[in-house]
Amino acid sequence: MKNSIKVQRAIKNLTQAELASLMQVSRQTINSMELGKYVPSTILTLKLARIFEKPVEEIFELEEGD
Repeated sequence: MKNSIKVQRAIKNLTQAELASLMQVSRQTINSMELGKYVPSTILTLKLARIFEKPVEEIFELEEGD
């Protein structure tokens, strides 16, 4: 699954650590999500959408085979 977390985070001028704090996860979790190594739960996905003020579909994109 592709995502634009890094781009959305930059638009909001947030560091990985700041975003992690807002989401109550570790910075490593944010890093793993940005790299596509970790697919977040529905709850984390909705938290990201709320923080970035974007629909989930603008943050995440299904790739062929997902």
